[in-house]
Amino acid sequence: MSRRGMRGPSADNLRRLRWWLTVLFTAINTVALIILAPVIIILDAQRTDAQLDNNLSVVVEPVLRLIDEHNDALVTARVPADPLTADCPDFAVMPGRPSDFPARFSTRGCVKVDQQLLAGITADAVRDGVQVSADKKALNGDPIRVAAKPFKDSSNQYVGAVVAWENTQPQADRHQKLTIAVLVVCAILIGAAALLSYWLSGRAIRPAMAALEQQETLLAETAHDLRTPVAALRALAETAARDPEQRAELLPRTVRLAGRMGDIIDGLLVRARLAAGVEHLAMQPVWLDQLVAGVVEDLPTEGARFSLVTAPTMVKADPTLLQRAIGNVLGNAMRHGRTPGADQAIITVTVADGRITVADQGPGIDPAVGADLFDPYTTGDGTTGTTGGGSTGLGLSIVRWVVLAHGGDLKVYNADEGGAIFEIQLPTVQ
Repeated sequence: MSRRGMRGPSADNLRRLRWWLTVLFTAINTVALIILAPVIIILDAQRTDAQLDNNLSVVVEPVLRLIDEHNDALVTARVPADPLTADCPDFAVMPGRPSDFPARFSTRGCVKVDQQLLAGITADAVRDGVQVSADKKALNGDPIRVAAKPFKDSSNQYVGAVVAWENTQPQADRHQKLTIAVLVVCAILIGAAALLSYWLSGRAIRPAMAALEQQETLLAETAHDLRTPVAALRALAETAARDPEQRAELLPRTVRLAGRMGDIIDGLLVRARLAAGVEHLAMQPVWLDQLVAGVVEDLPTEGARFSLVTAPTMVKADPTLLQRAIGNVLGNAMRHGRTPGADQAIITVTVADGRITVADQGPGIDPAVGADLFDPYTTGDGTTGTTGGGSTGLGLSIVRWVVLAHGGDLKVYNADEGGAIFEIQLPTVQ
């Protein structure tokens, strides 16, 4: 059962939890980016304005030092001779009132502006007695930055200002590109945050999904495997109740069926605990040949004859789980390893160098089954295991779990002369 195919309220709740975690994580990152993006854009705009003001101050301050006063009249004769006059940004020495003194302009003419605009900026600076900066438009429509710093005459009165202006279109284009880049990066980061949060939330709920899957698997396997024996047990009980004369015959069958149901439940619990990782291996050095011999000795001899060949070999294993795995392999051989028409299943068991080989003389393994033989509910003849046939279909899947948990390897193949061979290889202790 895959997690994608899991159904039910619990699975739906976990899926909704994953989406809620994704939305929450994405929303948090989105809010952070929404706060961070304007901060970056505003800081860049402030840095641009500061840089423009600095560029204009580099012009305004030297020009102010070129203005003198002689006989109560302002002298700007040194201004045209200064190199700043032929460079950018443009500047002008503007009177507070047109009658005070004539305006003087730089000669480069980098950006054409309306003189009325310059007069208005000058009037503001003279009136307030402070440097004034403003964003305006040039005659060609380009944005400009204008700065005006007032100066005083001998009577300590503000009478004019040095005004400088610069085209800010390049800075505006750069700021616009930065804004677009920030917005695009934020959109990409929000998308990446959504994908990452979806992945992280999936990993966060994976243990819960795995536990739920194990629970649903156990319930499905229990219902699958117990359906037939429960029905058979009920039929036996009803028959015995109706016909007391058959009780002596039916009672042993009822006991055997109840025992088989116990084996089914034990197998399901072992497999579920192994799959959930709650079955801890009690690892210890074990003489594999002695353990296998003990399992063979404890098996019922009715309907089977064993040939055991062993050599001393020690492995590190959980003896209880390993006994169960070996017992399942031998039980499978007893059920399916009988030559057609024979009264007994002849089984050869070989133990050496950490390898257990179980060979029978039955019809062998259906090639169509292949590796699926170790999946739940698959029997040696390639059909789905049912209790009615004496096989739960879980025994070999438990064998695989146990072998893999011990770091071993499990193989099954058909012998050339007929019959199936199961081979378990376990790491040996040196």
